[in-house]
Amino acid sequence: MQLVDELLAGNRRALARTISIVEDGGPAAPPLLAALYPHTGRGHVIGITGAPGTGKSTLVNALARSYRQQGRTVGIIAVDPTSPFSGGALLGDRVRMRDLAGDPGIFIRSMATRGNLGGLARATADVISVLDAAGFERILVETVGVGQAEVDIASAAHTTVVVEAPGLGDEVQAIKAGVLEIADLFAVNKADREGADHTVMALQMMQGLAPVPAGHHGTTGGTGRSHHAEAGAQPDGGWLPPITKTVAMRGEGVEMLRDWIELHAVHLRETDGLARREVARAATELDQILRDQLITALLTRLPPGHLDATLAAIARREIDPYTAGAQLLAQFS
Repeated sequence: MQLVDELLAGNRRALARTISIVEDGGPAAPPLLAALYPHTGRGHVIGITGAPGTGKSTLVNALARSYRQQGRTVGIIAVDPTSPFSGGALLGDRVRMRDLAGDPGIFIRSMATRGNLGGLARATADVISVLDAAGFERILVETVGVGQAEVDIASAAHTTVVVEAPGLGDEVQAIKAGVLEIADLFAVNKADREGADHTVMALQMMQGLAPVPAGHHGTTGGTGRSHHAEAGAQPDGGWLPPITKTVAMRGEGVEMLRDWIELHAVHLRETDGLARREVARAATELDQILRDQLITALLTRLPPGHLDATLAAIARREIDPYTAGAQLLAQFS
């Protein structure tokens, strides 16, 4: 396949074209992804998530520059809200990451959520695979920042960085959003603002109070751990998320955050964490693929107008959604 050969040879136009095909999700996408899949598994995927206003884009920008200073290649996926007019990404990568443009070691792609919940676009996992196959050593995925539904990133990334910021009144937001369960690192960005230490302290207190679920990134214990424990790899093989203060606009603290990300990558490789993360990623991708294919197969077998009639019956309360779903599946079988 010529397009695959060109992508693997480092052709950026082939890379951009491949991503466009994958995003469109047409019949050309599965063969492309199948051909690329044997070349994946080398890049480390880093998820950057957090509430709006925490400075995620600026932090991604700074992290990318830091990795480039080390000589590493970086792929960036910026998942943006969908424009209600065009259906495309509302914010453009050239607007937010203009100073990275032209660097041959960086590739940036904005993706629209297109109504998908969880802060990620539906094709995000496929685009990650394409960037991985293209040889990018670090792949940064910035979620849309919708608040409560940001946990999807944990199933797509190897290392998840949750970004907090002082002055947003969201000290308890971490508990609400469940980020203690998904965070491998915390970055308190805009740390030059008043209240940064208070935000750090609040996260430390929540780390001490909240139980750490079994099986999370190498964690085996199910009981709460004191926030006085040293961050990073634990004696029991678990991982206590470090809390790093950053001022991304000035690049302060970014190198330390990068170093913690790399330490977490080492921790995953030295434990069974990486293998379990790969299984979890595979399970999520396969689940989504099966859902999409089964729904498509079901809808193609229904008589014309049958789905619309069923929806109208549900809206009139003539039938409940569960019974309607069972009837549709009965027709499928």
